[in-house]
Amino acid sequence: MASDQNLFKAHQPAKGRSKIALISISVLICLVLLSLDLGLGSVHIPPWEVLKVLAGQEVENKLWHKIIFMIRLPKALSAILAGSALAVAGLQMQTLFRNPLAGPSVLGITAGASLGVALVMLSGGGAASIYAIRQLGVGGSWLIVLASGLGAGLVMSLILLISVRLKDNISLLIVGIMIGNISISIVSIWQYFSEPEQIQDYLMWTFGSLGGVTSSQLSIFSIVVLVGLLMAFGSSKSLNTLLLGENYARSLGLNIRLTRFFLILTTSMLAGSVTGFCGPIAFIGIAVPHIARSVLGTSDHRVLIPASLVMGAMLMLACDIIAQLPGSQMSLPINAITALIGSPIVVWVIVKNRNLRTAF
Repeated sequence: MASDQNLFKAHQPAKGRSKIALISISVLICLVLLSLDLGLGSVHIPPWEVLKVLAGQEVENKLWHKIIFMIRLPKALSAILAGSALAVAGLQMQTLFRNPLAGPSVLGITAGASLGVALVMLSGGGAASIYAIRQLGVGGSWLIVLASGLGAGLVMSLILLISVRLKDNISLLIVGIMIGNISISIVSIWQYFSEPEQIQDYLMWTFGSLGGVTSSQLSIFSIVVLVGLLMAFGSSKSLNTLLLGENYARSLGLNIRLTRFFLILTTSMLAGSVTGFCGPIAFIGIAVPHIARSVLGTSDHRVLIPASLVMGAMLMLACDIIAQLPGSQMSLPINAITALIGSPIVVWVIVKNRNLRTAF
């Protein structure tokens, strides 16, 4: 009986207008936050002037065009891409493992990416090596992005290879956590033998940064995230079926191993690209899917995926605005803000719903 209720819950049509209205409101809020984000910084630009710049109209200060298009717009778009990617990746992992605390990092992909970056930033010796890494730009250089991609790719390949031999998702979850712990241990050992300046640079990278993505890198970042999101949209039916449990889903004709392979690949693309371009950003992937379920009152992934996409972008823009400390000349690490906001949201959702397992 419970399975039948879950089946109906997972596949019932989204209550049309109310769901569309809520997602539309989220899009509008996202646009407002984007306008505010583009106006904030050491040089304040009024929201109406931001709109003029985006529309190509003349403004009071011609320097505002360069500030917005060369610095702030790439950063804001990076926030949108990162928030969307992490939220959708987190939703997929929570459904795959039927675990409300699962996130994009649960398979060790983020830890693998961090390992790749650590091997680059903590390698070499002497002031010359440290200076060279700093000149490349922490969190935004092609070397850092490449190292992160290779680290995430190696872990993803290992996970995919192991997943073919495992029958259930719980075993895969445990394997992913262990691989992540191994990666973290290797980084810790590497740090022990590294120079203080190198350790400092690596720690700065772990704080996360949305401002390190250049315009040329943004195009590649966008393509990878968009491909990953399209793949996620294509998996909505399979995700709905997984809500019924592996045995029931298998009896309905779902190829569990192929579905698992596809979801791991998608999550790796989304989480790996964000880590490479922006550093390891926490809690967005855990918090946003819960917000989407709570606000929309559905477990239908045909609704949850676009909702998580928009709400992830919205929350990341809000975090970026807070991190800039409006009215101040300094800014806070984005990772500190996402954890500060994401953690209470998860606690609030747990207290409100009392039993998160009903959503899985």
